[in-house]
Amino acid sequence: MTIKAVVFDAYGTLYDVQSVAAVTEEAFPGYGEMITQVWRIKQLEYTWLRSLMRRYQDFSVITADSLAYTLRVLGLKHDAGVFERIMEKYLHLDLYPDAAAALAAMRGRKLAILSNGSPGMLNALVHNSGLDRVLDATISIDSRKIFKPAPDAYTLIESVLRVPPAEVLFVSSNPWDACGAKAFGLNVAWIERVTPEAMALACVKNDSVAPLTMFKAIRTQMDELGLEPDYRIHALAELPALVAAHES
Repeated sequence: MTIKAVVFDAYGTLYDVQSVAAVTEEAFPGYGEMITQVWRIKQLEYTWLRSLMRRYQDFSVITADSLAYTLRVLGLKHDAGVFERIMEKYLHLDLYPDAAAALAAMRGRKLAILSNGSPGMLNALVHNSGLDRVLDATISIDSRKIFKPAPDAYTLIESVLRVPPAEVLFVSSNPWDACGAKAFGLNVAWIERVTPEAMALACVKNDSVAPLTMFKAIRTQMDELGLEPDYRIHALAELPALVAAHES
């Protein structure tokens, strides 16, 4: 296999979605972690539900709707200013510490993002984090009007980069995304940031299952869908060596 392009999921893969907790905790002391977990769970659910119902709305709308749901069900009163401050963080998410160096080390290949994010959200995020200087393309599924893991979303990689699936390495830390990409026919590297052993240890150390532990149990563990990624890594820093091993 020759890898001519490395394509990344954005949210949770290059960018730490849990970094919004800094803002949610400031706005609602004691609730910051809970907000981030429920918000992310509903955000993903809404992409899948809207795809199935064929009632597409772009990711900025879904992100706002899922935040509104979260604050409502937790009984947290807020004004428009607080809501906008939390939403704004999605344009300034923290990069994972090893992201910039990993991408820089692979500059000999086409590098891109394929994300459920809307063009406006993605372009702002990529610019604010400085990744616009190393990426060849930032691809939003918006033109297809259906979210990953629908196969139509992954067709955008070849359409934009002109690289066939067999020569693409798709990288995601989201198990559902890794499975979707594998089902489509891409080569897949899944970032297993939280191992089952770490999950078991976290549960043993707690009398009750904390929100973050529950979130990791249902959103960071490989799904039972009869699909397996080609590669399992634990950090973005491992990618350059993996890609180098497939020099043409």
